Amino acid sequence: MSNHIVYNLNLPDADVYYCAQFFSSKVSLALFEKLNATIAWQQDHIKLFGKTYAQPRLTALYANNSNPYSYSNITMYPRAFTEELQFCKSEIEKIVDVNFTTCLLNLYRHGQDSNGWHADNEKELGDAPVIASLSLGAERMFHMKHRKDSKLKHKIKLENGSLLIMKGSTQTNWLHQVPKTKKVIGPRINMTFRVIK
Repeated sequence: MSNHIVYNLNLPDADVYYCAQFFSSKVSLALFEKLNATIAWQQDHIKLFGKTYAQPRLTALYANNSNPYSYSNITMYPRAFTEELQFCKSEIEKIVDVNFTTCLLNLYRHGQDSNGWHADNEKELGDAPVIASLSLGAERMFHMKHRKDSKLKHKIKLENGSLLIMKGSTQTNWLHQVPKTKKVIGPRINMTFRVIK
């Protein structure tokens, strides 16, 4: 384990923190391999402008309750936390003072898998949700932009074993995305821990 050096990104109208080495490379690799093999990954379809597309990534939902999660006209029903997810959750809760109920996982298989501009602002997350985003595997760029001030933008490389924490008014004021990349890039698993009320 690292000593968890956490940086405040100091973005206006937001509360965002980054810890580059939340887990060591060794722990991150072991977690990646186990989750990649054992999580019940699925590929949902989304409707955009009347057309249906396969989501450009695989997803899964796990929780310690049975509360569903809905976004982009998709409703997901959780499975029970696995041992690995429970471990990640309790390690994150040591530095984030929140009891997370739910984990939405994304598997980006290659550079063409992506997640478009959005905010984690669904009503079941409440008004000022705390989102703890743990990255395992290949590094990917994470873009942020302010909803009202187009000059306010931020990019950060999410490293293997890193933790990004978004809280306060971040989801109200900012959008974020994981863009496609033409680089040949390995798979990445992203775990986003949240509280579903």
